[in-house]
Amino acid sequence: MGLFSAICVCVGLIVASSCLLSLGQGVGLGGQWFVLAICIVAVLNICVALSFAELHDLMPNIEGGLGQYTQVALGPVVSIISNTSAYVFVALLAAPIEMAMCGMILHELFLPGIPAALIGVIFALLLGIVNYFGVDIFSKVQNLVVGALLFSLAALGFISFFKLGLGTVVVQTMPPLAGSGFGTALALTALAFWLFIGVEYVIPVAKDIKNPKVTVPLAMVLGIILLCVIQAVLGSGMSNYVAYADLVNSELPHMVFAENLLGKAGLFWMGIITFLASISTANTLLGSIPNILSGMAKNDMMPEIFSKKNKYNIPVAGLVLITAFLVFMVGSGLTQSAGLVNGLLVASCFWLTSYILVSLAVLVLRVRYPHHPGRNKKLVFFGLPQIACLLGNIYMIWHISDDSDARMLIYKIFFILLAILVIYALVWTGLVKKKPLFAGADIEGVLSNE
Repeated sequence: MGLFSAICVCVGLIVASSCLLSLGQGVGLGGQWFVLAICIVAVLNICVALSFAELHDLMPNIEGGLGQYTQVALGPVVSIISNTSAYVFVALLAAPIEMAMCGMILHELFLPGIPAALIGVIFALLLGIVNYFGVDIFSKVQNLVVGALLFSLAALGFISFFKLGLGTVVVQTMPPLAGSGFGTALALTALAFWLFIGVEYVIPVAKDIKNPKVTVPLAMVLGIILLCVIQAVLGSGMSNYVAYADLVNSELPHMVFAENLLGKAGLFWMGIITFLASISTANTLLGSIPNILSGMAKNDMMPEIFSKKNKYNIPVAGLVLITAFLVFMVGSGLTQSAGLVNGLLVASCFWLTSYILVSLAVLVLRVRYPHHPGRNKKLVFFGLPQIACLLGNIYMIWHISDDSDARMLIYKIFFILLAILVIYALVWTGLVKKKPLFAGADIEGVLSNE
């Protein structure tokens, strides 16, 4: 793969319908201050990308990525926590939201007689069945799908930013959170964070990329910049055509925006965008998370059952677990209305936690392997990117929501799940596998295992 394909991999998971939800909610809450929040988070994620690039340079041939990086730097317990936080828990929280939004869109545009939750459940089951037989319905057209999504979002952003739409340009009042000025942007960074997560998904396919030492970090940085520009322009455009209160109160704010901008044509255009983004993202998660669980099982971090595969080489236990949870969450209605945003913010807490551990891993490995030949010393920058990530990510978790009731609910879910994960990691590593809890693995040993 060349640079363009690598960028498509970087942004392919990020361009999800849940990102459109976050964008609409953020603009509704903070107006143009949310655009500044997008830019701040983009800078922080470029720092994260530099950390991943350095870890990839140190361990270029491993496929486990985050889990193996933290296993070498911080030991097996932290490895289990980081991998499960970043991928398993986020998938369990984000995939149902994608399916719920898919159901809402199809219900609103094409199938008004069928409940949105039922549509979401049907598509979740279909994707589970498709992945059981090892059929990847997007891999051969991923570049086309991602390109179409980015082009559509850029076009809608251009039209709305320059006020070229068919609808009436609105006269805005003060958005709910704009009273604190620059503090508004800082308060909304946690919501803006969801617009960029997953850029490191290019690393597992780095072995198929031309000149990965240069292309991988460049693709991540360019992907983040591209997304920042498109989403900043689109967010500014939303404020031209939808009242802030309507963006905040709508379950599908991006659909309201598209209809106000271009009428029924805009509604159907955004509907197609949302459907493709939802299916592509959910399919990616259903295809990748079972393999991550399988890899963890092979490295003694999960029960052996997760490593068992069917005749199509698919890890069945992980696929069944993710699909069943997906069906339960969508069918129960827990992903409806306000639960959508809160679910994304809980998922953000877990991904922020994993990024904190990535920054720590980079700093630890610089001490343990100060003269490693694989490290690109031009990108070290005295550790400032990692320090910025640590401080910024902790700040975003601390200020995860402006609403005190919502914040307490998010914390309650996050800390309960995190406590369960920590207990599992300690018991599994110390009592079941009888390994040292926090002893980092030898980097050469991990590379030789691959």
